[in-house]
Amino acid sequence: MPYEEEEMLPVYLFVGFLESGKTKFIQETLEDKRFNTGERTLLLVFEEGEEEYDTTNFKRDNIFLRVVDDKSDMTPENLQRLVDECDAERVIIEYNGMWQVTELFDAVPDGWAFYQVMCFVDATTFAQYNANMRSLVVDKFNICELVVFNRFERSYNPEQFHQIVRGVSRRCEIAYEYTDGTVAYDDIEDPLPFDIDAPHIVIQDNDFALWYRDIMEEPEKYDGKTITFKALTAKNPKFPKNTLATGRHIMTCCVDDIQYCWCATQFEDVSDIPEKCWLMITAKIKVQKHKLYKGKGPVLFVTDYAPSAPPEKEVATFY
Repeated sequence: MPYEEEEMLPVYLFVGFLESGKTKFIQETLEDKRFNTGERTLLLVFEEGEEEYDTTNFKRDNIFLRVVDDKSDMTPENLQRLVDECDAERVIIEYNGMWQVTELFDAVPDGWAFYQVMCFVDATTFAQYNANMRSLVVDKFNICELVVFNRFERSYNPEQFHQIVRGVSRRCEIAYEYTDGTVAYDDIEDPLPFDIDAPHIVIQDNDFALWYRDIMEEPEKYDGKTITFKALTAKNPKFPKNTLATGRHIMTCCVDDIQYCWCATQFEDVSDIPEKCWLMITAKIKVQKHKLYKGKGPVLFVTDYAPSAPPEKEVATFY
């Protein structure tokens, strides 16, 4: 049944740098009868590498290959036109590794739903990409559900690759495809550097970025807990009474992406607290609706605070 406008269009997104194995994986997937059961599929390619698709091996005439190699053509109107031309029921995207994924998300038409996002990485060249194009690596790892390191040698240390991925995301799975054809899934334990089961959690300065990402990803884990951490305050006349933002600047990959990351924090009285001052805060966490979140989020109810010197490194990182 062709895709109808009022329905959500399933989209499968494959990201990674040139020659990372995306084309090979998509080719094999579309040759697999368990995946390709006849749905009219738009195969949308945003970069062409040395390996090309062999459409004759798809066994069906339901795959429609289209190439968009000019970023100016990545518009909602053009992408929807390609879907309509094919009467596509789903879309598979091989994305250009040198383009930011957020640019694609901004360009997709209404009604497109990303069902799966996978990232492929050539393990032999990964260190170079991570050193020289860190922002693009973070861009890919930040949105994917699975990272596959292919061309993986037995001499490589999986823990080194694991740590880089976990520096960006604690949610995505990791797989290592060895050169002998075997595949191993990452089972390295990744405990948080603080005791999440303790009723009173103390966050060291070096662990702030990890804690902040974790509480924003899974706030329910912290509901009812007491937390102590060092934070920089921010005021705004539009905030509710006696509410401040407390948090720190966090750098994910480079100076350009530094952002002030904060929690809504309720004090008994904020009149004596200066703007942009460092405090050591102890607070009770409640996950609830709050105006600053436009929905539910971790709200900190301060039980104690005191002026504090800044951390040794004022910008928090994941390393």
